Amino acid sequence: MNPKVPDTLEQAPLAYENADFLNSPEGRMLRILAEYQEPMARFRRERIQDTVVFFGSARFRALDVANSELELLANTGSAQPAPKEEQPASPEEIERGEASAQKLKLAEAAVEMAQYYEGARQLAGMVATWSKTLPGRRHRFVVTSGGGPGIMEAANRGAYEAGCKTIGLNIRLPFEQHPNPYITPALSFDFHYFFMRKYWFAYLAKALVVFPGGFGTLDEMFELLTLAQTKKLAKKITVVIYGSDYWKKVINLELLAEKGAIATADLELFQFADTPEEAFALLKAGLTENHLESDYEREQARLEKEEIPDHPAPSVQEMMGPDIAKTR
Repeated sequence: MNPKVPDTLEQAPLAYENADFLNSPEGRMLRILAEYQEPMARFRRERIQDTVVFFGSARFRALDVANSELELLANTGSAQPAPKEEQPASPEEIERGEASAQKLKLAEAAVEMAQYYEGARQLAGMVATWSKTLPGRRHRFVVTSGGGPGIMEAANRGAYEAGCKTIGLNIRLPFEQHPNPYITPALSFDFHYFFMRKYWFAYLAKALVVFPGGFGTLDEMFELLTLAQTKKLAKKITVVIYGSDYWKKVINLELLAEKGAIATADLELFQFADTPEEAFALLKAGLTENHLESDYEREQARLEKEEIPDHPAPSVQEMMGPDIAKTR
């Protein structure tokens, strides 16, 4: 007796369409590669050469051009506000004498952070406006942030208002954070892996501006300072720490040198600024000296002008791709 013929099988999914596999531990390497290759393709398509990265607090919603109340968020990356008792005192509470000492202190801090928001917005606009005047086939020194609210929103907003492309490198967190609305849609990224997000922050950046912030801001700042200190970045990066009063109360970098934890020369890896104009002057000088007037830039400009080269043409990466800093 012949055995029963099995039912016709459904087609197995293609490996790259198999969600169960792609989201499994065995698919982790492909997910990591995707967070490298997919952004690379978009940066190339949008003709992004390099960036200026802005870091800063995501917890404060800032005053808009008109009058609006500040609100403290529940957590870094959260879209939900903090509990009422943890919010800054409102003008009405202050006027009625109902604000506690803690809420008054938070209100003072909120006003300070609003000023930093406006400073980041103005500085990003200055950088973006200047970058539009630079020649070349690719977009230079594109303002980039972590894609969220607060200082990140201010940076993207300033570049957006200047009519320039602007990048947001968001991270998928267990909160309800969404990209701020000022990011160029084609340059809005959402990462699963922190280290891949850090890669794209570091290797396209020609300058870093560090506004007041918390753990995340400190993490990103010291990450890039360590890369510069250990000479893992082959290209010089200009680091501007904005808000000297805030930062010198939070960390004593000079003490690190006094105690021998870092070299005295390491203090030259960053500069302080307290106004958008001062920060922009430092950025422009550093970017011009280290990049626009470098031998590498002159060679790239020469290659772009040549009509009939007598040597192999530059690769697509050299001509159109992002300018990823090499490691030693």
